[in-house]
Amino acid sequence: MSSAVARIFLLAAAATPALGFCGSHTHLAARAEGEAVEVNTFGYFGQIGPLNWVGLDPAANALCATGTRQSPINMVEGQFTLVPASDVVLEIPDQPEGITFENLGTTIEGVMEGKGGKLEMNGVEFELKQFHVHHPAEHIDNGVSVEMEIHNVFESADGQIAVLGVYAEVDLGTPVSVVQGKRDVANRRRNLLAQLQAGQNFTLMPSSSIVPQTNAVSSNLYETLFQSVEQIAAPGTKVTSQPLVFSELVETLKAGSFQAYSGSLTTPPCSEGVNWMVATQKVKLSPATIQRVVNVVGFNARFPQNALGQPNVLSFATGTAAPVAEAPAAAPVAEAPAAAPVAEAPAAVPVVEAPAAAPVAEVPAVEAPAKAHGA
Repeated sequence: MSSAVARIFLLAAAATPALGFCGSHTHLAARAEGEAVEVNTFGYFGQIGPLNWVGLDPAANALCATGTRQSPINMVEGQFTLVPASDVVLEIPDQPEGITFENLGTTIEGVMEGKGGKLEMNGVEFELKQFHVHHPAEHIDNGVSVEMEIHNVFESADGQIAVLGVYAEVDLGTPVSVVQGKRDVANRRRNLLAQLQAGQNFTLMPSSSIVPQTNAVSSNLYETLFQSVEQIAAPGTKVTSQPLVFSELVETLKAGSFQAYSGSLTTPPCSEGVNWMVATQKVKLSPATIQRVVNVVGFNARFPQNALGQPNVLSFATGTAAPVAEAPAAAPVAEAPAAAPVAEAPAAVPVVEAPAAAPVAEVPAVEAPAKAHGA
């Protein structure tokens, strides 16, 4: 097992107590068999929505506004460790008698406690407790929003929580090449934007170099389960599902890999230390099935959180984020010393005028001698 994966599980070993459906049926929110369905008191709009989850219980929900490893996140390179399916033991027995399917008010949930499902990774074994649905998907698939996400919640004997996320797309019968082509274009646009922001030269990279992609596979398991969703349209109701073949899902997920990171619950109190594994192998459901789920669930996705280790996005809104260090002010430019005054040329010596010439004495007129007469 890689040391990076081991570090993820060490980070996740100290999850704090939690309420809300992400921790439902674990030690965080245990429920006796046959007990009435408890409807959640938080929501996704207005004063009970994600922006004010901390306000619903400032002490218990503090991490919703201050945690620095919050989920969901944008699943981009550098935010997760890619784990091969061969490194993971995933077993979920088929349920020929069906399971309890219930409406918690904020999601629909399949109760799996005591049904034999398990996840083993890095020497730690987790028991499957429940799974529930988010619409739209909470995790962002490398910048792309997916229609739904199914969270399978596991718990270890010592109280660690692991969540296996499975994306569910709409099956529109579109050729895979067209879908992948659109994804490639979107990836290239994001690459160009990132390069532009970083001041780099433009380089087109294939999407496969960023996040491994797999084609969505039809799921008879979820198609069958969601046929009964209309029977639990009212919060607090439950029903026994039809027989379910979970081995189909297990085989589907084993065809891909898992994006692992240490994050948090995506519902109050947003406890951190959760072992997240998001499957690269997606499933797809018919538009009619998706619509049935949406009619009951509505919108129930927490907004994407900041990159792991970065300040909580709400701390910016409330002004509690540590200020970004400003670059030191530039030293004042020393002014050049004032130029020495230019010495004025000494005043020109006045030109001495030549003394006026002495008046020329007039020569007395000399009368010409008279000419002799008769000459």
